[in-house]
Amino acid sequence: MAKIFSIHPENPQIRRIEEIQTELRRGAVMLYPTDTVYAIGCDLNAKSAIERVRKIKQLANDKPLTFLCSSLSDIATYAYVSDNAYRTMKRLIPGAYTFLLPATKLVPKLVQSPKRKTTGIRVPNHKLCLALLEALGNPIISTSAHLPPDEDREVDAEYEAGITQAELFDRLDDLVDVIVDTGEEPTNKVSTILDLTGDETVVVRQGIGDFRF
Repeated sequence: MAKIFSIHPENPQIRRIEEIQTELRRGAVMLYPTDTVYAIGCDLNAKSAIERVRKIKQLANDKPLTFLCSSLSDIATYAYVSDNAYRTMKRLIPGAYTFLLPATKLVPKLVQSPKRKTTGIRVPNHKLCLALLEALGNPIISTSAHLPPDEDREVDAEYEAGITQAELFDRLDDLVDVIVDTGEEPTNKVSTILDLTGDETVVVRQGIGDFRF
């Protein structure tokens, strides 16, 4: 059974943030809200936790994972940023955008795309996420809490789209170690994915981030 931490969405309590940070450093996997969807995540440096996240989501090792950073300068630590990428990200962050970038050696191989050596990075516009990033001092894995189909769960797409916070918490309770409760209900508002690995920006997926050239 997961530990539930109730946190104010606008003014996250420092003590609660520190408690979650301690759990993450110990290798905990958590369910938490972002400025897009609820996410399953962990400390980027916790290999065993990343492996658990992949198992929960049933992701093969060739499927890259996205992670959250606190700022543009933080992104530059984990990815090679071209002039075009810098200009694009500077005007869009923080916000509902995921940037595909060439990964540096600080990005675990379990996280990046093995063929392209790229990674997906976000700077969220969400006070809880930013508070956790500041306290932890490391990026946080962020993959949608939408679970793959399971023969033991008769759940259709319509139900997934309308799932409540209580239902989501109940479903993930035995799979994660920490659940962060800010009172926010789940949404299907995904981020806009921008490929910044080349000389030009490519829109891979149009989400709620309103990107315009």
